[in-house]
Amino acid sequence: MAARWPRLRVWLWAWLLLQLLPQVYCEYGMVHVLSEMPGSKGKDYCILFNSQWAHLPQDLGKAKIFLSVKITLGSATMAISFSRQHAKSLLELQNQTASVLCSSSDVPHGGFNNQIPMVMRGNCTFYEKVRLAQINGARGLLIVSKERLVPPGGNRSQYEEIDIPVALLSYDDMLDIRKNFGTHVRGALYAPNEPVLDYNMVIIFVMAVGTVAIGGYWAGSRDVKKRYMKHKRDDGTEKHDDETVDVTPIMICVFVVMCCSMLILLYFFYDHLVYVIIGIFCLAASIGLYSCLSPFVRRFPLGKCRIPDNNLPYFRKRPQVRMLLLAVFCISVSVVWGVFRNEDQWAWVLQDALGIAFCLYMLKTIRLPTFKACTLLLMVLFVYDVFFVFITPFLTKSGESIMVEVAAGPTDSSTHEKLPMVLKVPRLNFSPLALCDRPFSLLGFGDILVPGLLVAYCHRFDIQVQSSRVYFVACTIEGPTSASLGDSSCQLP
Repeated sequence: MAARWPRLRVWLWAWLLLQLLPQVYCEYGMVHVLSEMPGSKGKDYCILFNSQWAHLPQDLGKAKIFLSVKITLGSATMAISFSRQHAKSLLELQNQTASVLCSSSDVPHGGFNNQIPMVMRGNCTFYEKVRLAQINGARGLLIVSKERLVPPGGNRSQYEEIDIPVALLSYDDMLDIRKNFGTHVRGALYAPNEPVLDYNMVIIFVMAVGTVAIGGYWAGSRDVKKRYMKHKRDDGTEKHDDETVDVTPIMICVFVVMCCSMLILLYFFYDHLVYVIIGIFCLAASIGLYSCLSPFVRRFPLGKCRIPDNNLPYFRKRPQVRMLLLAVFCISVSVVWGVFRNEDQWAWVLQDALGIAFCLYMLKTIRLPTFKACTLLLMVLFVYDVFFVFITPFLTKSGESIMVEVAAGPTDSSTHEKLPMVLKVPRLNFSPLALCDRPFSLLGFGDILVPGLLVAYCHRFDIQVQSSRVYFVACTIEGPTSASLGDSSCQLP
């Protein structure tokens, strides 16, 4: 019993330290911008604020009454701020973006009497900026940031001392507002609640679980048929479809080393290699789509005739006309996606279809022969994820993990391209996240393939021991469920 007290004291000290650490509440909101010209249409932009500094209304109608603001755009920056006054008592936004408001010398003569200064981010803490603004008569503060937005943080005593609101807006949004609305606009800030049920996550969950279940069942069934039945093959193409690759420990190590190398290369040369990855995805996805659709096409009674004899590399085997048309169709789908991949309204449908087909093809082709291989693969990938997500932030200059930076795309990328190895569904609910650089919900292929390989192994094991697919069903439910339920959090400055 006495041996437990040192451990208990350690846990108590750790708990006290966590309670003393300053907590930053990160919340996304919207600013509804409207030009002073009559008949103009408004537009929403993303803001990031800390509810411990200020609370925003949840409805735009209330925001127009209680949180109306006047916005004045300077020549180099933008400012947004807000007041708790009525809409008729609009506050002037003073352009102080030439300074960072970190010392009294940055305060203009006369202070900020009933004004909202606009300052740039940097050189001092958020608290120092908002404190200087408040003691000089400001009614609010907006910090314009050219970097990644972070919540304006502080500690409990600072929150009690400050009673004016503060929020952050990106520099790119400022440029867009100035371009579309001019130099004098009106705005209202509000923060609608997140929906209880996120329908896009339900769609991703169904796609992920369905892909894992179908892929695992298909891989196990094919393995059984290959072992106990003799297939009649019409041509070499069908023979190629039946081939599988048994994963060995050496292959697992080589695979992880290649993943690490590619991730590091993408981190340093993202703008160049992203197009290589897009091209590889188009090729692999077309092959996967062909592999998934070929069993259904072979059931059609039409197009069984073969092309004439020739000396071309692929056509020398005289494939059937229906299979040739299927290959043209699969390549066409990949090409269409590659050309229109940045069309947010509909290109995600093709990307998800190609991604699911690619995952099914990989689950059908790659085979984990032993439980030892399953364990080794999961352990190595666990170390891989921990290192590149949690360790690399201490090694990079920006403090961002290499995994997150590559998956989301570098903020300073000139191409603004995204890696296609994800399932993506647009947000179907009215949410601030749709404006705040997260218009889509994403799920990486690794979160499907890794549990899918284990599900396929469990299905083969069930068939081998002649069980009622207990392991297959249990693994299908548990694996994708834990992979699909993710959480997003904001980062401290």
